[in-house]
Amino acid sequence: MNADFRRALCERVLIFDGAMGTSIQDRNLSSDDFAGKEGCNEILVLTRPQVIREIHASFLQVGCDAVETDTFGASRLVLAEYELADRAYEINRAAARLAREVAADFSTPDLPRFVVGSMGPGTRLPSLGQIEFDDLLLLSGEQARGLLDGGADVLLIETCQDLLQAKAAILGCQDAMAAAGRAVPLMVQVTMESSGTMLLGTEIGAALTALE
Repeated sequence: MNADFRRALCERVLIFDGAMGTSIQDRNLSSDDFAGKEGCNEILVLTRPQVIREIHASFLQVGCDAVETDTFGASRLVLAEYELADRAYEINRAAARLAREVAADFSTPDLPRFVVGSMGPGTRLPSLGQIEFDDLLLLSGEQARGLLDGGADVLLIETCQDLLQAKAAILGCQDAMAAAGRAVPLMVQVTMESSGTMLLGTEIGAALTALE
């Protein structure tokens, strides 16, 4: 459906959903819901998929065009903090499938609904030597493969603080698309500090130029 996403984006403003994290908090879930992995919202796509379905549906019911998968922290690196590193691909694929099912329920020929694969920035910055560039590329590629195999229409690299981090994630996504034989739109967000630059001092114009 990626061609439809591009076409729709050319025709109108597309409205994305709201925050997944606070939507989950509103559900007052227990430790059992998280299988003892409290703080790991991403595990809910396996332990409480109906909750995630309902959250996606709540945004589509009020007219959103796209929902983001519950995978902001679903890279192997972040999941390792919950002893879930070996389930990274599984979690990403399951999350995209859940969102895909709900989006299909709300889609019409005149108003398709889209699934955006969410990829958070992780917890280590390559420019500060906290992780090797090649390692980050592989981690991003694994997450992207799961999202693509689950049916994501778009990949969204979210809230980047480090341009080297963004570059690794972009290359990882491109590798995943090549392996899947399916190209989808790729979106990148950068986080600007109150100083007016990214965390490591990059101005927005320089960030845009580097990403392009």
